[in-house]
Amino acid sequence: MRNDRQAVVDVARGRAGWRPDKLREVREAHGLTLERAGERLRDVATKAGITVPAANFQTLWQHEQGEVYPGPHYRRAYCLLYRGTEPELGFRHALPDEVTQLSLTPSAETHNGAHVLAVERALSLITPGTDADAVGIGIQQRIIDAWKRRQTGGDPHRPSLLIVGGFAGSGKSEFSRFVSQLTGWPVLDKDPITRPLVERLLVELGSDPNDRHSDLYREQVRPLEYQCLLETAYANIDCSISTVLTAPFISEVTDVRWMQRLTNRCEARGVSVSVVWIKCDLETMHECISFRSAARDSWKLRHWNVYVKTIDVELRPAVPHMVVDNRLGAAISLTDQVRQVFGTVF
Repeated sequence: MRNDRQAVVDVARGRAGWRPDKLREVREAHGLTLERAGERLRDVATKAGITVPAANFQTLWQHEQGEVYPGPHYRRAYCLLYRGTEPELGFRHALPDEVTQLSLTPSAETHNGAHVLAVERALSLITPGTDADAVGIGIQQRIIDAWKRRQTGGDPHRPSLLIVGGFAGSGKSEFSRFVSQLTGWPVLDKDPITRPLVERLLVELGSDPNDRHSDLYREQVRPLEYQCLLETAYANIDCSISTVLTAPFISEVTDVRWMQRLTNRCEARGVSVSVVWIKCDLETMHECISFRSAARDSWKLRHWNVYVKTIDVELRPAVPHMVVDNRLGAAISLTDQVRQVFGTVF
């Protein structure tokens, strides 16, 4: 029988760069007991709207001993509690060129301009998809100006329709909410907008309400789902209201003609269209899908090996676009840090 130490080593091998001892060192450096760290972790998670089941001292002890690798919600909460990044806290290796040490000013001290620098650092996550797409970098400035408008008044840009796309579990919704918090632009998320109608329609057609993989869903339901989402967006566009639109958009953003029709409709109303693609890895997507426990994802999780064959992690929109690199959850981790600078309220 293997000893406990060997078991910990075996588990750690499955997570490149994981150093559970680092988490204990950071806690002790903050002068916290396991019980007190659990209380602080729950408090931080609650303020940030993150769910961390239990967060008792037994759970934290398992994390620090390497018996259990913290899930994505726990890792986000730890990063907020200890004001560090995942690589700093020993959860993983850093990505190439990833910012791993953040010197952020608490919300009470943001009058010296650190809050502006924090926002600009977070928005540096949005990079051109290709060299030819560099012109799209203007969306960063539009977001910053919209945020400044909320603080001081005045936005020199036309209204924007920001399309945030990517595969399930890539971090689309979380990044969209972050942009909305900065700008005040409303978020139209496909799933909460269309889910009740989609589920009822699937049942009426004799299928499972959680079906998101069959030909029936793809051919008869999905087109109507996206049509409902777009009609909702057009209601804002017709009123010249900047909007963040989030859904996978796998077929749509790879269809030049579809994108051109959308752009023409928006341009006719004086609204600019920008596409942001959330780049992610399969492991992070699987983890996020597992932890959100949505019924619509049940087939994906049960047939993961089949589902991943439909995913091309190198897929990119066929139109000028920006990319947010959320591999290993790095982008969402940074947006959490920026939220903390403002006390989670912009």
